[in-house]
This record gives sequence, C-alpha cells and structure tokens, in this order.
Amino acid sequence: MVATLISRASGSDASEDPLDSYSATVVRVAEAVTPHVAAIEMTGNGRNGRFRVGAGSAVLFTSDGYLVTNAHVVGGTEAGHAIFADGTRTAVEVVGADPLSDLAVVHGRAPTAAPAEFGDAESLRVGQLVIAVGNPLGLAGSVTAGVVSGLGRSIPVWSGRNRRMIEDVIQTDAALNAGSSGGALADARCRIVGINTAVAGAGLGLAVPVNATSRRIIASLLKDGRVRRAYLGLVNTPVQLPASTVVRAGRREGLLVVEVLAGSPAEHGGLRAGDVLLSAGQKSLSNAESLQRLLFAEAIGAPLDLAVLRDGVELHLVAVPQEMTDKT
Repeated sequence: MVATLISRASGSDASEDPLDSYSATVVRVAEAVTPHVAAIEMTGNGRNGRFRVGAGSAVLFTSDGYLVTNAHVVGGTEAGHAIFADGTRTAVEVVGADPLSDLAVVHGRAPTAAPAEFGDAESLRVGQLVIAVGNPLGLAGSVTAGVVSGLGRSIPVWSGRNRRMIEDVIQTDAALNAGSSGGALADARCRIVGINTAVAGAGLGLAVPVNATSRRIIASLLKDGRVRRAYLGLVNTPVQLPASTVVRAGRREGLLVVEVLAGSPAEHGGLRAGDVLLSAGQKSLSNAESLQRLLFAEAIGAPLDLAVLRDGVELHLVAVPQEMTDKT
C-alpha cells in the first residue's frame, strides 16, 4: 500500500508543470518585455575621442525607434548607442530630457522589435505583483520580481542649486541592479506601468509611474525637447481626511502640505505647512499626480483657486503659479 501511494504521488508530481503560478507569470512577463528593453550607453567628446558619460536601460515605445529612459542616464549628453536583447545595435540621439520627472527620450533607427505596451499606474495597488526588466551593463534581460510596496512616494533631486521633488513615485521591493535605471516595471499583463529610476535602499526600488502626466511629459519631449511647467513651490503627500471632513467636504482624500518653499507662489498665496489641499482649480486632489497634471504651461501666470483645510476650517486661497526655471 505504501509503495502504491508513493508511486501515485511520484507520477502526479511528474505530470505537473514544474513552475508554480507565480514563477510562470514572472517567466511569461520577462519573455514578453525583455525584447523591448535596450542597454544604452551615452558618450561625450574629449581630447582623446569619445568617452562614456552614463549608462542604463531604455524602453522602446514606438515602432520608429523612440525609447524612454531616465534623465539622469542621459546626463546632459547628446548621443550614444543602444543594444537590444537580440544583439541589435543602433546609434541614438537625445530628443529631450526632463530632470524633474527623471524622464528622457532618445531616438535610434527603427528596430526589429515591436514597441512595448504602456499600461496605467493609476490602477496599481499596494501588494500587486510587478516585474522589473533591465539591461544592466549589457547583461540582457536582467529580471527581478516583487510587489508594489508603496505609492505616491517622492524623491528629492537637485536642479542647479535648487532642491526639487519627483512626485508620485512607485516604491517596490523588486531589486534594481546597477544599470537598470531607465528599464521597465511591468504588471502581470506585460504592460509597462513604470520606468525604473533609482535604488532607494536595501530591498527597495523606485519607478516613475506611467500615467496621464508622464504620457504628457513624453509627448512634450517628443514635440519640443523640453517640458514647460508651472511652479507652486510646495512639498505634499496624500492623506486620508477625517470622517467629519468627509461628510462636510464630500471628499475622502487630500494632499497634506509638508513644506512651503520661501518666496514661492504657494507662500505668496497664503499656504502653510500643515494645510490640507482639497482642490485646485475646482479639481479634487487625491495624490501628487492630480496636482501635477494641473501645472503645465497653460497654468503659468493664471490665478489658481485652492480649497484648503486648516485647523478643521475650509479656506479658499488664490495662488499664481510662475514658470519653473533653474532659479525658482
């Protein structure tokens, strides 16, 4: 009897797929996404010829050779080369870079690979499976998997001598290797939901979300090579509103103002640290992206109505965003 049971168990194990559902999903996504991810090396001119300035990964998003990567990967350069997983190599030129979102677009010749499918990071939930695919140091198809461990994070960056914040970043525990910056963060349906941007610490990675705002940034880089932005001058984080406020204001979420920069339009408009932004321009605010999408070129110099919760009292303020420059 014991021998029969062992025989049956062995036969059952042998007939089953050796990959569990988690592994099968990661393998499927890796196989689908890897052809879209290239290694890029950016170069500059020196006395002894061209030299490497930066390197990372990039994601093909059009059929005619446009790739998106990180602004810090291109690092102020104008040209370099990209190598795809199948060994295809192409020279690339920088179309435009936006340090505030850490996104850049480069262009090479039309590849044999099809472009990646972009998803929407707005649908992500904490705990959801994500797969990071990069091409670090020319090692094609470097894949790590994990879960979304946080949403709406911020990364401090420097623009000239001024501190900025890259807002609404995805935090994941999918480990990022050196050179994976600019690579793809994909969901279980093989859609690109983020562009990997930084290692935040042991076991933590960060990615710029693919959403309405980042699509608009990429479109601006393609059209103009730059992004014109309106500047308010505040640092914020999403917050749940107390029950009494939910009933009175008809909103569940807002943006807690963590810091108001001295001399900024936000300060001139009367905002203070500790305020909770409920709406801007009659648009409800629930995360950093909902505010960012209001602060493009058309908002420069236009009065912006702000509904603010301060010490339990709703106030209405007006700020006038100015154009963001290296000095603001």
